Amino acid sequence: MGLLSLVIAGAVAAQGAPSSNNQQSLIVTASNTTHNQLMVYSTTGVLLEQLPTGGAGGVSGNAGGIAQNHDRLAVVNFGSGNVSVFDKDLEHAGLRYEKLVPAITNPVSVAFGHDHLYILTASYIESHRIDRYGVASTADGEARLVIGDGSAAQVGVLRGQLVISEKSNAIETVNLDGQGAVTGSTKLVANIPANVNAPFGLATRGNDAYVTIAHANEISLVRNNTVLAVTGSGTQSAPCWVTLDGPFLFSANSPSKSVSRYAVYGEKIIQDAAVVTTFNGNPTDITYRNDLAAVIDASGGVSHVSIFDVDEDGDFSLKGLATINSAATNGIAIVRADHDSD
Repeated sequence: MGLLSLVIAGAVAAQGAPSSNNQQSLIVTASNTTHNQLMVYSTTGVLLEQLPTGGAGGVSGNAGGIAQNHDRLAVVNFGSGNVSVFDKDLEHAGLRYEKLVPAITNPVSVAFGHDHLYILTASYIESHRIDRYGVASTADGEARLVIGDGSAAQVGVLRGQLVISEKSNAIETVNLDGQGAVTGSTKLVANIPANVNAPFGLATRGNDAYVTIAHANEISLVRNNTVLAVTGSGTQSAPCWVTLDGPFLFSANSPSKSVSRYAVYGEKIIQDAAVVTTFNGNPTDITYRNDLAAVIDASGGVSHVSIFDVDEDGDFSLKGLATINSAATNGIAIVRADHDSD
């Protein structure tokens, strides 16, 4: 535990002091309704803007329905089979609609990396190059998923690869070529636990992917196409969605209506706190960047956007709360106010 404390302290110090840009950051989610809208909030939970995506929502049981990099933000439109791309309007500290990108089939999750937008659909993974003209409408690479039965949950970016979860018990990767385009076929990673039951959410950094195995109450570490470690979620049931920054991995545990904190380093995943916050509804996605976290939960006919300050110990303090009159709301992201940060 002494070594663990030193590792955490060093990683926190490396992050530096909380950025003042977080005060101007935006929290975004999608209405996920027939006329899908991007809903933009301040860090105190004030609704600032609603931007039509130009598509139809309808996705569920997924994570990463919204992704952003330093220039752009992407939102899945499951019902209309496309992805909306917005770019940062730095002059007005907001977002503006850029274009619709068609997908092979209904998209469920998106991710940015290697000068590409990656779109995970119900049965395929595809790559779209980004250049000075924006995101290409035509895919420059695609591969069918290992199972492809509509249970696809999330895509994440690794070095030279993508990692994908399918709830029908598949954790898989697909290679990227030197330009970042999908190439070859998807393949299962090795050493998947024998009790695997519904891989759901994932978070990536470098060559590491932390993948939840929700119905087995586990979180796994995938590296070099192999599951290296598996940690149980203890008293909290079904860690569904995860987010990672610095030394901490946070899991949103849907049936337990909670968030747990894990310390991650090397091949270790250690539960540091079983519960750092709780909700009235079931969490459906989570994001964390520097000293801000945001969670979507749903109960009855409403959704909630909860925004938290996160201190150097990884403790949550509620900063803002918004209620949305729909339980369908999907995806969550923190958009930094500066241009250069991812």
